[in-house]
Order: sequence, then structure tokens, then C-alpha cells
Amino acid sequence: MSVQTRLSVEEFERIAALPENAHKRLEFIGGEIVEVVSNSDASEIAANLLAAIQVFVKAHNLGRVTGADGGYRVSGEDYIPDVGFISKSRQPQRPHVTWNPLAPDLAVEVVSPTDRPQHIADKAVNYVLAGTLLWYVYPDERQVKVYAPGQPVKTLSINDVLDGGQVLPGFTLAVKDIFPTE
Repeated sequence: MSVQTRLSVEEFERIAALPENAHKRLEFIGGEIVEVVSNSDASEIAANLLAAIQVFVKAHNLGRVTGADGGYRVSGEDYIPDVGFISKSRQPQRPHVTWNPLAPDLAVEVVSPTDRPQHIADKAVNYVLAGTLLWYVYPDERQVKVYAPGQPVKTLSINDVLDGGQVLPGFTLAVKDIFPTE
């Protein structure tokens, strides 16, 4: 029987800072180092969501939006959501650090074929515990699962409309507009 050693966040940060890891996108999930690998489909979906969210946030002067290189500390772990939003009210000054010490108000995670189900579940729990609204996008199913603190998970299909809830009041986007047209 083998026992897997869990790393501390400090050990993760030391390993992630090594020169050989400089061009890797690494997350710290459940005590493990996970390299984030995407594909063109997931990237296009994330870009569609990023564009819509960014336009809304800028128009209403709500805060900052990050893309797939913006890291956040979430419930003691380090995540790089495909899209993150943090409000000015929660973080008036932009942090100039690798990992934002605050969890995002909204995180968008586009599921890639390399994502492990346990990591998806761990991240969902930790985002919600941190008070983050989470949209998990499933490209193959053309669905979005909405995880909002204190609410049951909602599954939206291609004919539904995604809304920003209390995090981005007034934001709406048809789920069909998230996915590339064939």
C-alpha cells in the first residue's frame, strides 16, 4: 500500500517558483500540484465568457476580471480559474502578487478532458466555502453548473440563460452564446 504525501501551500509555492516551472500553469488542489492543461475548445468558451463578463464589469465599474493566468488563494489552495471576477468593494487595491490572497467573487472553470473528477469536486466545495459564485462549464454536454453559496446546484442547458445573481446583478448571457457554433 502506498501513501501519498500531501504538500503544504508553502512547499507548493517553492516548487511552482522553480525555473523549470516558470512556463507551467500550476494549481494546488487537495495537497497536490496539478498542471492546468486546456484545449482550443475550452479556451474559446472561456474567451467568450471573459469577453461578456469584462464588458459588463467595465460598463458598471464593478471591479476587475482576470483570465486564465490570474491566480487566487481559495480556502487555503491556489486556483487559476479560466475567468475570475473580484469586486472593488472587496478589494479596492489591485494586489501585485502571484496569488491573489482573496478568493474571487465569481470563478468560471471550463472543464477540459484532463480535469480529474475529484479535483473538480474539491474545487467546487472550496470555492463555495470561500463565498465564491462558481460556474462550471461542461463543453461536451453544453451545460453550465452553477454553484452559489447556500443554494442547491443548478444545471443550465443550451436553452437557458446564465445570470450574475448577487455577484453581478443584471448580468445575463444565453448559455447557447457561450459555446462555439459548429
